[in-house]
Amino acid sequence: MNYDIDILELDNRIQNNVNISERQNKFLNSTLGKVINTGIDIGLKAVLPDFIENQIIEVKDVLMSNGLKDGVKEIVNQGIQLGKSASGIFTGEFENITQIENVVKKGGILDSTSKILDTALKFVESKNLLDKSTVRLIKQGKNSIISAVSNKIEESLTEQIKNIEKLENYCNKWKDSYNLKDIKGMEKAYKNLENYKEKVMPLKNIINQAEKIENIHTYIMNNGKTFEISDIEKELLNKLS
Repeated sequence: MNYDIDILELDNRIQNNVNISERQNKFLNSTLGKVINTGIDIGLKAVLPDFIENQIIEVKDVLMSNGLKDGVKEIVNQGIQLGKSASGIFTGEFENITQIENVVKKGGILDSTSKILDTALKFVESKNLLDKSTVRLIKQGKNSIISAVSNKIEESLTEQIKNIEKLENYCNKWKDSYNLKDIKGMEKAYKNLENYKEKVMPLKNIINQAEKIENIHTYIMNNGKTFEISDIEKELLNKLS
């Protein structure tokens, strides 16, 4: 039996695909922003040990509302672009985690975080938005806060490596099940593949592989679980990635 594919729909989806470098920048901006935010939380708890949870939240809210939040967004974006240039990533696309590690280091994100924290502290102190003793403790413990941010970035990159390895593993398991025409095995691998795809930096090779699997898997499941796919249909499905 021959199953027709909606060529117009596929062409529209191809045109709507977001450039890989744009996807990477969006993912990295969001991830680094969250990681820096978490690191600051941990650092503040370390340098303000006598503060209860609600007091820590209030202190952080004051800092975030007075320059720290916007500053973090700016330094992450600028740091990524500066790091790419310094690392020789002229295509704008990351190919592996090592490149991302180099960009974070060469982009001066930790130094910039330190400076923007100084700026926020200076502003809130001038406006008496925090007690002078609290500001003093934060200034004295600033290195601990930056260290906490650094540790969280390292943890995030390590987690990325593990998640990418798991995604590759599930891609291979899906392919094995596909070759055996094992629908149950395909569905199990596909479910895990979808889960880890959302967690990883969209590196071109692995993400293209995952998306090709998604296209073929969805096509098979929507067409009576048939494995009869013409060469033209395969070509169109591959173009979606």
